[in-house]
Amino acid sequence: MARSTFEGPILSGDNRFGPLRNVGYSQLVQNVDLDFSNTTSGTTTYSGGSSVFVTSNGIPNVAGTVYTPSASTFPSVVQTIPADTATNVYRGAVFYVPTGADLDNIYVDCLGLAAVAGGTAAITSQTVYVSNNYTAAAGTAAYFNTGAISAVGRQALSTFTATQMTNQTATSTDILQANGYLNISQVVVTIAIVGTNLDTRTSLTGKYNFTLQYTQPDTNIGTTTAYPYGNFD
Repeated sequence: MARSTFEGPILSGDNRFGPLRNVGYSQLVQNVDLDFSNTTSGTTTYSGGSSVFVTSNGIPNVAGTVYTPSASTFPSVVQTIPADTATNVYRGAVFYVPTGADLDNIYVDCLGLAAVAGGTAAITSQTVYVSNNYTAAAGTAAYFNTGAISAVGRQALSTFTATQMTNQTATSTDILQANGYLNISQVVVTIAIVGTNLDTRTSLTGKYNFTLQYTQPDTNIGTTTAYPYGNFD
């Protein structure tokens, strides 16, 4: 059994009032699996392609829309993902989460290193960046990033900067909506593949799984001195 709620976060505990309030948030999870050799939209491991990132949200992967983050521009502007070139190939995924979400963690699992075949193509590095927009190779990620990936398995996140740590506590407003729909944060995972003569390849392979863990804040929670501090069901 599962219960769905679309009106706010889930809080649980047995003492929701006073200084010893012991409620906690339910942690939320979104996941996407990418197989670079799968170019069929609407399947579970569809990986997109040149200029195309994907989204899942619990359904088979389809082409996702990445917006240029803005808390003031409406309608939101679609961001262009760079096409494959001789030196850079980008694959990735976009997650949509509530504005102000606390990003607890992201698991980056590499099941197969990116590899190319054909032509004179060669890969020199691959790195994963997690930000609120597409991130170029050697760029600065707003939330998380790995170091250069050289082996399969769960990848370690690089040393966090102070800015990354601050950003993780409350995601920004990135996508504005109308007609009563709430604004949205986007979390974009960019796999930056760097190499030489990549435009001569005849195939691209590799497998990645991403699991984003986050909590949704309760904007009606009040404070320890301002009622209702938790008086919501």
